[in-house]
Order: sequence, then C-alpha cells, then structure tokens
Amino acid sequence: MKLEVLRFSSQNDSTLGLLFDVTNDRKFLCFTLEDEARDTKVMSETRIPAGIYELKLRKEGGYHNKTLKKFGSNFHKGMIHVQNVPNFRWILWHTGNTDEHTAGCLLLGDSSQQNITKPGFIGASNNAYKRVYPKIAKAIESGQLVRVKYIDFDSAVRHA
Repeated sequence: MKLEVLRFSSQNDSTLGLLFDVTNDRKFLCFTLEDEARDTKVMSETRIPAGIYELKLRKEGGYHNKTLKKFGSNFHKGMIHVQNVPNFRWILWHTGNTDEHTAGCLLLGDSSQQNITKPGFIGASNNAYKRVYPKIAKAIESGQLVRVKYIDFDSAVRHA
C-alpha cells in the first residue's frame, strides 16, 4: 500500500494537507493537520521532514490505550506509527482538530478550515479516522509493506 500526504499550507502554528491512497491510482482519503514547518526542530511543535516512511502498528503507550478505550478492540488494532523519522520519536496518526492536539503527529479530518487568517482546524476527525484507519491497519496486519510519502508542496520551511 502506498500513501501520500500532500502538504499545501504551512503557517505559524499548523500545516494543512491532503491524504491520498496512491496504490493503484490517486484516491483522496481525508484532510490532514500537523505542526508547522521549521528550520530547527522544536519539541512537539514541528512537523516531520518530507520523505518516505514505513507505517506499522504500535500496540502500547498512552495513545494506544486511549484509542482502544474510545473505539474498542474490534476496531482498534494499534496506532498507525510512522517509522524511522530522523530526530523524531513516536509519530502517530490519530484524531484531533488543531495543532494543540498534535506533537508532530498527523491528524485526520473530513473538513478543513484555512490556516492563513485563522488557526488551522480540521473537523469530523473521528469520522475520517473511522473510515481511513481500518484499511491501513488491515494492510499492515496482513503483512503488506505500507509506506507514506510526505510531500512539501507548500515549500514552507521558514520558521525558527
């Protein structure tokens, strides 16, 4: 399975993007929100570098337990965990609406508000997660190689 996160708007506190499944053709899955781009990493305030990363399931930790309680064991099989990100640890995909809900992680949503004159926001995050997560988790559990390519279409690394 091949996925892409196309980052299209990085502002002072957030980056908006689009998540696509590009395994066979290009299928839009949902909107995304991350922390902003920075030249120098600030802990819990910086998006990960553009690149290609493998996704696996993380079956321990606070977010795993919280999500397991929220969605149940029939749905939740582990957190989508972005592997081997230089200078970052525990980068997950999960629910949330603003940059306050992420520490470098990727939030999924069904709606988006521009982040130019207002703080970045994605809505209906639970709905998007419930729709997108099962297909990715199933692919990982079946032993497929699942990769995501983060693309900086915004060319925004400018914050210090």
